[in-house]
Amino acid sequence: MPTGKVLQPVLKMKVDELFLCWLSETNTQVMLKDCLKRIKNTERIEIGSGDAGENEPFLTTKIANSKQNILDNLMAPLVTSSSPSHASTALPLGTSTSSRSGPHVRGTRRSTGTRVVQTKKEEPLPSAVSQSIPTFYFPRGCPKEKVNIDAVITKIEKTFSQFPNERATLEDMGKVAKACGCPLYWKGPLFYGAGGERTGYVSVHKFIAMWRKILQNCHDDAAKFIHLLMNPGCNYLVQEDFIPFLQDVVNTHPGLSFLKEASEFHSRYITTVIQRIFYTVNRSWSGRITCTELRKSSFLQNVALLEEEADINQLTEYFSYEHFYVIYCKFWELDTDHDLFIDPKDLARHNDHAISSRMIERIFSGAVTRGRKVQKEGKISYADFVWFLISEEDKKTPTSIEYWFRCMDLDGDGALSMYELEYFYEEQCQKLDNMAIEPLPFEDCLCQMLDLVKPQCEGKITLHDLKKCKLANVFFDTFFNIEKYLDHEQKDQISVIRDAESEGQELSDWEKYAAEEYDILVAEEAAGDQWNDGVRWERN
Repeated sequence: MPTGKVLQPVLKMKVDELFLCWLSETNTQVMLKDCLKRIKNTERIEIGSGDAGENEPFLTTKIANSKQNILDNLMAPLVTSSSPSHASTALPLGTSTSSRSGPHVRGTRRSTGTRVVQTKKEEPLPSAVSQSIPTFYFPRGCPKEKVNIDAVITKIEKTFSQFPNERATLEDMGKVAKACGCPLYWKGPLFYGAGGERTGYVSVHKFIAMWRKILQNCHDDAAKFIHLLMNPGCNYLVQEDFIPFLQDVVNTHPGLSFLKEASEFHSRYITTVIQRIFYTVNRSWSGRITCTELRKSSFLQNVALLEEEADINQLTEYFSYEHFYVIYCKFWELDTDHDLFIDPKDLARHNDHAISSRMIERIFSGAVTRGRKVQKEGKISYADFVWFLISEEDKKTPTSIEYWFRCMDLDGDGALSMYELEYFYEEQCQKLDNMAIEPLPFEDCLCQMLDLVKPQCEGKITLHDLKKCKLANVFFDTFFNIEKYLDHEQKDQISVIRDAESEGQELSDWEKYAAEEYDILVAEEAAGDQWNDGVRWERN
């Protein structure tokens, strides 16, 4: 997914929501009925008077007195904090020289307050206190025991001595990676980090200079990995930075050897893996993976497992080819013109139109997509579809909860109001009516969802509420996925709670879905091959 942007609240929708809240107040309705009654009786209505009537002079006097009390309260600190001479001259100037006393009072308060603040200076803290505070922020990793850099360099020099002219090609970098104490598949980043893409090889002197600098400045694997792949002047990774590393994985991993003859799928597989990396690691949705985000994720552990695991399908978090196959086949079914872009009508066909049209509209609104095609032509790319499918099939992960929350938060105020929930539930009711199923009234559905989520603040559901709730998938499916909503309704409450509590003890919802769909796709392909073989036999 391309670099994200900060969502801006839709002010008109928020104003409409506040107006409806005000209109539903009992006092508001009583006031409006009273005004309507007076209009019918041809009585004069004073704007802002409400039901004051003949009490208007009293209200005017009360407001004036309140205003004077406010002014007195504002001026009180000036009288007490200033010298007597300043108080006796400044206060009358603000009240008697002009009838518009407000601005003069505020101006006097600013100037006097400024003088008071200037006379009250903070004493500097003793230097001994600041020196006693140990360093606690290490953006490039916390330095551990002192590394013997010279010993590491000696080992690297010995490894380079095995190569012709002490120059290592990309094929040789596996030995160099081991000499550096890195996992095998760091060989690509090490090669490109030392400038090997320009000449096709890396000299021993250039590599040692690069690695010595990294050892001196980067103190953990996350900092080293980012330093190797990042562009000069950056301290983060963008999507394009992963392409050389992943291309090397495609070219050399034994579990992907069959892709050597299908080079047209290299870019599709790499795109899928990159999107899965950012989906899981880039928790800030910024499109930039920082050292902190990489350190908190399991990505580098999975990179290390590439060396140990010959079956790449066992690495289900990022690199699984089976998962890529499922995602790409699902996209290919929707992308009828095969231009690697789909429009709302294409996406609506996913899973037999299970997702509501209002949610499809929100997906294309830019709330969770950032491509220019979305804004100009109303289309999303294959990269965006990866995010959609994983979020749709596993609504329990933090990223998927954020994904659907962004879609349902129509006005962008950071909370789901009852009006927004009703907006999405209306279409669900229409679909149920078309299926001859009596829908649950919205008020009853709302009570169920509030009991399910248990929001901290009455009248709105926040992202924190949904992340804390273990049944976020049930909540989301209720409002925009009719098929899964009916599946949840057919289950008893005990089994739903049991499924939520068993989280972490078995495969995730996405892993279950990908495994089932892969078996179906393989069976369909085998059946198609048998049919084609039968046709050829009959022709012969």
